[in-house]
Amino acid sequence: MISRRELLKATAVTATLAAAGAAPRTAEAKIDLRQTDPKTGIHWDKGVCRFCGTGCGVMIGTKGGRIVATTGDRFAPVNRGLNCIKGYFLAKIQYGADRLTQPLIRKKGGKFDHHGVQTPSSWDEAYDLMASKALEILEKTEPGKRPGLGFFSSGQHTIWEGIAATKLFKAGLRCNNIDPNARHCMASAVAGFMRTFGKDEPMGCYEDIEHADTIVLWGANMAEMHPVLYSRIVNRKLTGKGIKVYNLSTFSNMSADVADKEFIFKPQSDLALMNGICHLIVANGQVNEAFVKKHVSFKKGKWNIGYGLEDDFKFKEEAKGVDFAAYKEFLKDYTPEKVSKISGVPVEAIRELAAEYGDPNRKVTSFWTMGFNQHTRGSWANNLIYNVHLLAGKISEPGNSPFSNTGQPSACGTAREVGTFSHRLPADMVVDNPDHRKLAEQIWRLPKGWLETPGFVVPGRHAVEMVRAVDRGEIPFFWHQANNPFQDYANLNRYRKGIRKEGRFFVSSEIYPCRSTELADVVLPTAMWTEKEGAYGNSERRTQFWHQQVKPPGEARSDLRQLVEFAHVLAGKAKKSAKAHVRETGEVLAAIFKFDPKEYPLPAKPSDDSKTFGFYVEKALFEEYRKFTLVTKKDLAPFDTYHEVRGLKWPVVAGSETHWRYKEGYDPFVKKGEGFSFYGNKDHRAVVWLNPYEPPPEIPDKEYPLWLCTGRVLEHWHSGTMTRRVPELHRAYPHAVMAIHPQDAEKLGVKRGDVVRIESRRGWILTRADVGGRQKPPVGLVYVPWFDEGVLINRVTLDAYCPISGQTDYKKCAVRVAKVNPKDVPALEKKLRDIGQAEIA
Repeated sequence: MISRRELLKATAVTATLAAAGAAPRTAEAKIDLRQTDPKTGIHWDKGVCRFCGTGCGVMIGTKGGRIVATTGDRFAPVNRGLNCIKGYFLAKIQYGADRLTQPLIRKKGGKFDHHGVQTPSSWDEAYDLMASKALEILEKTEPGKRPGLGFFSSGQHTIWEGIAATKLFKAGLRCNNIDPNARHCMASAVAGFMRTFGKDEPMGCYEDIEHADTIVLWGANMAEMHPVLYSRIVNRKLTGKGIKVYNLSTFSNMSADVADKEFIFKPQSDLALMNGICHLIVANGQVNEAFVKKHVSFKKGKWNIGYGLEDDFKFKEEAKGVDFAAYKEFLKDYTPEKVSKISGVPVEAIRELAAEYGDPNRKVTSFWTMGFNQHTRGSWANNLIYNVHLLAGKISEPGNSPFSNTGQPSACGTAREVGTFSHRLPADMVVDNPDHRKLAEQIWRLPKGWLETPGFVVPGRHAVEMVRAVDRGEIPFFWHQANNPFQDYANLNRYRKGIRKEGRFFVSSEIYPCRSTELADVVLPTAMWTEKEGAYGNSERRTQFWHQQVKPPGEARSDLRQLVEFAHVLAGKAKKSAKAHVRETGEVLAAIFKFDPKEYPLPAKPSDDSKTFGFYVEKALFEEYRKFTLVTKKDLAPFDTYHEVRGLKWPVVAGSETHWRYKEGYDPFVKKGEGFSFYGNKDHRAVVWLNPYEPPPEIPDKEYPLWLCTGRVLEHWHSGTMTRRVPELHRAYPHAVMAIHPQDAEKLGVKRGDVVRIESRRGWILTRADVGGRQKPPVGLVYVPWFDEGVLINRVTLDAYCPISGQTDYKKCAVRVAKVNPKDVPALEKKLRDIGQAEIA
């Protein structure tokens, strides 16, 4: 046995070694840490951090039915025993005093009423009401048409919760109006991967950091957003020889602390910068001609593609193949001088970056996240960074990697791989491909032709268009899980009002009261993290499992259980319908979550969900889903394997994980002699796209003279629903503030701590100014994080999105800022509260 003291001592040693770029190689690495310390009575088990997509391994200590301690897992290859500040306080995220523990239904006079008061109710009553509302919609829907049901899924769902949501809506209801909150954070990365490589997710892994000579951060403040990975960059910089780090951003941030140079560029001009780098690689004769000739093709798509501002916006690509000569002609317009004028980055800085990418003797890894993705040309931005790497032939090998970081713990494993996007099926398959639909019918055991109805064979509404349809009344039933939509949607005023209109029915599955539950007709109390058995897939394609370790409070139930039980209740009602097509839907709903208990018997220590359903439900759903991956070169290992290891990077072939894809010697699907094979595309070539610089949809003017950028801070995560319940994190950064350049502050007469009003064409909020703080915007830009439910900055933001990916641009809109007289603050705060109350009444 290993005691807690020994565990902590070993963890400290591991942290020291990790900082030196090493991990311990001792016999202890083989010790099974799922055990109880006889001295303390604390039971230790492996888990995965609940926060970002880094996927840090943690050890979780439980006693008396509660988590009493967490520590970084010293044997986890991702973090090697380290945690960030949020990870250190994981033990507290489940224990906020205001946990939701009982279903709530709006009632008046003892009956459901859309304008009633949220009243404690039973699960049976909640399910019955939800199923009755859904049945009304099914019976009004013509056969073969898509019903007006909407589901907002999550990159915070466990893998099998995502599977269950996909099966309920796509297999059972034949409704593609299901989309994850990953649409807000990773959809452009998905589109970029698919357009360039024909397959989603990075070809490299975190080990690229230890092999790279040059690391370029493109709008990725990793010091705050991915701090454990940033620590590996710091270590590489401090211990390697001649290592260079560049930080590119629209405002100065903590990631610049280790950078050799930081370049601040104007919003949206990253498109011009990357084309400018490619211009110089070509002009300087640094194209890897042998690689490009054998492994790259060129395409030009539609330009002037719009911004998604109109309801029901439609985009159709018009791509055609071109040759290298056409591409070189396209690049002629992106001279260093012109790019400098567009971006504000000095000419010599552009030349320096191009020299790093073009030097055949230096390995370059590029990182990006929301800066690229939350962008009205986010798909193009992703394509353009691949262009840079492909021209230089710096891809798919240790240290040469374009790497998209993920925001949520399972945005890859659940939203992308499982297929909860409105256009996708599992494992990169899509709903508008008849072969993919046929395979889905077979794996899901559906009636032949079930997925061939006109309402299913085209994608559903993605996240933004879904809430627009809710506002218009075309999707009257809306349910969300594991996210906080009515704090996180841009142009929030419209959608908060829309969800409370007559005829709308809104279900909120949540762990704590939040800005979404306050608008809900039904609130379902939800089990979280270690209160259920789970699995996440992180940014480097690593799938990781954990066991249920504690019970949820009160009557809270997992999202998985909610989805399956709702399906059963709706099936029972639908089978009694007077309409034949609804009865048929009921029969399918009743079957999609049935599995043979003999094939999936309960394990020795089953989760609450498995005990509820009488078979190993998590394993049954995963093994069924795994069949999709085995035909798309995204092979996952058998279920039981993941409980015995600290994650595996897919594809997992013959028991071995894959570190680098598309390169011979690393990827099992690349044949001997091929060198590279981008097998997601029919010709096995990666695509270089001719994507131009185009301006954003809204820019500062006389009336609204400042840029607004939103984002996160180190101490808080997303909408703050969990982290603001942790006293230490809340005290460290209690409220969202507006960072502003000293020159702008002086012009406005604003000092640090002053109350300011930030206003756009869509709405306004109040917050306090921060001058000279952690975030340092350039002149003309202000920055506000969105974790604070008391500072709903998304009342101000613009709901423009990338037409290709559907991802919202939270990084740039035009605002004006004014100092508020302290005497006026109470009245303005009351006005804000009144606006909120009016939306609920």
